[in-house]
Amino acid sequence: MSKYPDYISEKRRPVPTPKDLVENGEAHFGTFIDPFPAMSLLDIKKPCGNMPGLLKKGRLTVWEAFEINMDEGTLVSAVYNMNALGFNIMVFYDKAEDKVYSWQNFAPGYKCKVAPTLIDTTTSLVLKKSSLEIENHFEDGRCHAKGHAVNRKSGEFEFDMEAVRVSPPSVVSIPLGKPNPLYSEKDFFKATGYIKINGKTYKSNERTTVIVDDHKGYYPFHAHYDWLTMMGKVDIDGENKYLAINFTHNQSTNEADYNENLLWLEGESHPIPPVKFEKINKDYWRVYDDNGKVEVFFDMRKDFKMMLHLLVVDISYRLPYGYVKGFVTDTNGKKYIVDGMTGIGEDKTTRI
Repeated sequence: MSKYPDYISEKRRPVPTPKDLVENGEAHFGTFIDPFPAMSLLDIKKPCGNMPGLLKKGRLTVWEAFEINMDEGTLVSAVYNMNALGFNIMVFYDKAEDKVYSWQNFAPGYKCKVAPTLIDTTTSLVLKKSSLEIENHFEDGRCHAKGHAVNRKSGEFEFDMEAVRVSPPSVVSIPLGKPNPLYSEKDFFKATGYIKINGKTYKSNERTTVIVDDHKGYYPFHAHYDWLTMMGKVDIDGENKYLAINFTHNQSTNEADYNENLLWLEGESHPIPPVKFEKINKDYWRVYDDNGKVEVFFDMRKDFKMMLHLLVVDISYRLPYGYVKGFVTDTNGKKYIVDGMTGIGEDKTTRI
């Protein structure tokens, strides 16, 4: 087992996964090898302060996202459960048209099912005018998603995609102030299937890729994170090979030891050091680290916004699409150029 370079904490090395994320009322923190068989997050003692069980459940944020990159466009789809309220979104960026199509549908929380784990489960929100279902078989390295939606602005949409894992998963539990955990699993897949918009069908090919993002946690009352990902095939030593990257800057109390920044390659993955997001302007970001191992610029073309301002909920959410350039370095010192890859970002602030 080779030692990580000095700028990567050994706590970022994946360790065997416990049977449950929570044990004796306390969460396990760290980076893990496999998906969790169980996540008893409601058993945590005093998350977000000492609150009754009903309010504890209300503080728990859960979602699962299925993100697809194709030659013609990029889709972000997700099911969210906010307890009293649930919703799904399906947002497609058409690269040739330089246009975003979007569908979002809200429903009572009891209709919104976010899977408790990723082992032989289903996440779904099925409504009359839309549906999104994600079938999780991560014990076998597989995932399948399908959905449909219709509205006046963007028209008719459907997709069906089967995904097979390309690289080891990213499974982390990050402290957002003890005892509050943020669990996140992100997996990189190659995929087959189609996306259909207003009668036009986009079919998968050998470059079609998927990232699944499963997310559960107790966020602070005032929370913010920035995120940027990219996936596809790039030239590596004269061969086209799968590559994906995840960058996140959130409210981890110790980003050096606990973060989810990762480089995926075919059959392997490499932790990336903590990164910073510099908003050069509203449509141009720089993502970098303090060791010169990451330098990526994100040039946004179009975005989707969701602003939800209620008495007890305040969400400001921006989902931009565009293109990246720059590089990232693996733990062996090898540099990978990402110029021209499609980027998907998030800039999210909440008060819940």
